[in-house]
Formats: sequence, structure tokens, C-alpha cells
Amino acid sequence: MIPNKYIKLSLITFCFFLTSCYEQQRNCTDFKNGEFQFSQEIDGKLETSTFIRTDSLQIETFRGITDTSTVRWINDCEFVLQKLHPKNRAERKSIHMKILTTTTSGYTFEYSFVGETAKQKGKVTFIK
Repeated sequence: MIPNKYIKLSLITFCFFLTSCYEQQRNCTDFKNGEFQFSQEIDGKLETSTFIRTDSLQIETFRGITDTSTVRWINDCEFVLQKLHPKNRAERKSIHMKILTTTTSGYTFEYSFVGETAKQKGKVTFIK
């Protein structure tokens, strides 16, 4: 007869191997082009922006203001945004975007200013 502790250890090991083999879906190329929506809380209020992305440009509308950025793809899941017409010093900073996971309806990502270590996360919904 096998002692209970060996059965428990075997089950724990089996579960570990099952979860360690799981790889989250990343079909990043599905999101290189299209129309998207991004929502985030700013000063306690939910704000939404919409943007259209092509391989090399992103046109975003936020609070009624439309802005255009260049898109430079590093690989299938990472790119750098740079505003075409920055209005101040802060807008001159490039933003590094990394798609972490994808679904059929959108993706989760992390972003930071190029050269900075502080990262934030967000979720984008695919519109069309």
C-alpha cells in the first residue's frame, strides 16, 4: 500500500507540470492593423480613447483631440510609439508597448516611456 503523503506529492507534482506547460495565447500579428478602444481610470474617472493602427501609424482620439504617432515594430509583439507633432517636452518621449496576451476580442499589454523602468498595464478591445 502506498502512503498518503506519496499520493499527495504525486498529485502536486502532476498539477505543477500541467500548469507549467500552459502558455498564454499571443497572436500579436492579428493586432498590427485595425480599430481599437482603450479605457483607463484617470483621477477617479473612466476615460476612453479610440485609435486606428496601421503597420506604421497610429491615429488616436482622446477627449476629442486627435493625435498621430509613428509605429516602429521591434518584433511581432513589441513596438514603439512616437508622436509626430509633440506639443511639449513630455510628448516627445517615445512609449514602448509590449503585447502580453491576446484573445479574439483584444489584448493585454504593458507600456512605459523608453528608458524608464516603471511599467503600467492595460487592456485594448478590438473594434474592427
